[in-house]
Amino acid sequence: MKICFMGSMDFAVLILEGLHQKYGVDLVVTQPDKPVGRKQILQGTPVKEKAVELGIELFQPEKIKKDFDRIVREEFDFIIVAAYGQIIPEVVLHHSKFQAINIHASLLPKYRGGSPMHKAIMAGEKETGVSIIYMEKALDSGFVLSQAVCKISEVDNVKTVENKLSILGRDLLLKTMEQLLKGEVKAIPQNEEKVTYAYNFKKEELIIDFSKTAEELYNFIRGLNPWPVANMMIENKKLKVFETEFNKNNLSANIGEVVKINKKGLHIQTSNGIIIFKRVQLEGKNEMDIIAFMNGIGKTLFFEGQILK
Repeated sequence: MKICFMGSMDFAVLILEGLHQKYGVDLVVTQPDKPVGRKQILQGTPVKEKAVELGIELFQPEKIKKDFDRIVREEFDFIIVAAYGQIIPEVVLHHSKFQAINIHASLLPKYRGGSPMHKAIMAGEKETGVSIIYMEKALDSGFVLSQAVCKISEVDNVKTVENKLSILGRDLLLKTMEQLLKGEVKAIPQNEEKVTYAYNFKKEELIIDFSKTAEELYNFIRGLNPWPVANMMIENKKLKVFETEFNKNNLSANIGEVVKINKKGLHIQTSNGIIIFKRVQLEGKNEMDIIAFMNGIGKTLFFEGQILK
């Protein structure tokens, strides 16, 4: 059996590894290396690193829409896609013996798009899951082959949910492929009336808004941790906020007021309740806990009674 795997992000790494261990993967398609950090050093995707470790041939097209000949010149039984990061042309989706299969990190038809884990957490969902689907031209719209559910705890962030879903997706894919090979899978169309979307974020969508409730802000911030990270401006510098707590007490009538600064954190009034900053990163500085931050530069930026916008 010949398999082409297309993926880029951490979510796809365990899936690739499990697929290769069970069936063998002949070709890995992933995003090109990109410059990272202040020194702009070229770095490959997490999937590339795993493919190199496993000794699998790599293909890294700049634009898959135009450069897909390496895939279609070879016959594949399966083309498996997980968090690849580009729109794949139809000729590729229908090239293999089985129509291309995608492992999507949501319970479709909810959260079609590139940020399903983020949006589920931000919405305060108590559960999410993975969907194995046939791939179609329209975004995440294909028939569902199988699904599995996992819980979202109150302390989960994107990374912890991604870890859960990566394991779940790997196991579900291998089970689903076994059933496909035996002809035991019934593909089910998605209910178009229940479709919601989770598009990639614009910069302005990452900004902290204290007019939300404390619980909404808590979910918003953990739903963007560790990427792309919620932020606010303070003294013309960007402050990224990674970790918070909240309570439902109201300590001021002023939304955005810094009502308390202590060892537990930076306490800020929202429209309903208090959001408590626990871990932050000021532009040009390292990420740090709030105590270290407020013992340093933070004490020149924040003070009790201050109104934040």
